[in-house]
Amino acid sequence: MNVLVIGDIVGSPGREAVKRYVSVLRDQYEIDACIANGENIAAGFGLTAATCEELFESGVDFLTGGNHTFDKREFKTFLERSDRVIRPANYPPGTPGAGAGTLRVGDVTLGIINVMGRTFMPPVDDPFRALDEEIEKMRAVTPCIVVDVHAEATSEKQGLARFADGKVSAIYGTHTHVQTADEEILPGGTAYISDLGMTGPSDGIIGMESEAVLSRFLTGFSDRFSVCKSGTKQLCAAVLCLDTRSGRAISIKRIFQRGIP
Repeated sequence: MNVLVIGDIVGSPGREAVKRYVSVLRDQYEIDACIANGENIAAGFGLTAATCEELFESGVDFLTGGNHTFDKREFKTFLERSDRVIRPANYPPGTPGAGAGTLRVGDVTLGIINVMGRTFMPPVDDPFRALDEEIEKMRAVTPCIVVDVHAEATSEKQGLARFADGKVSAIYGTHTHVQTADEEILPGGTAYISDLGMTGPSDGIIGMESEAVLSRFLTGFSDRFSVCKSGTKQLCAAVLCLDTRSGRAISIKRIFQRGIP
């Protein structure tokens, strides 16, 4: 099974990059399923029903979230009824939505789990315990499981990967918007990369207009950040090749497509 996983999609430039390029990648790598992090798809902050549906029409099969999942308060209604969008599993009990889901690919069930880190992040429950609980439930359904770890600290992402090595097919990081070059297959057969990177505008600062971001660094004060709309776009992703019988990863290939008009 070949699974395309896409890093944080930022605003309309990110959605446009997906629309232009995902079909090409699906053909090129014979992709069976496409999973993307969507917590920034609606003007850079949160998700809406309309932006989710736009990505589904563009070739994305499933969406994960993060600390911006609930920035658009009206989204919780869509989240509660959708079986194609999840939020981090370690949000406190009673939070709308689910932290894990499944995607049927032919005669194979692909499990998807989402957890959020705690280092330099909003307060949430323990991601290690939450991940362990979700893995135990998911392995009763399928050996093919991929995990989106939405976290700031590389050490926390690596820790979660080592913790779950051999129990899941792949663990990949999101949130920092900067792709890392450390893709590998861990000793237990789990594919890993610390961060997939950002899909969206190549200009600006991690997808946002530079002026407001620089103002906050220089003065401690700025207007609300807005998505950069100038220049070319980029798509950051990875292709995972999974053995559907054992659930082990066969390979991981990092993708950084620049210069998308």
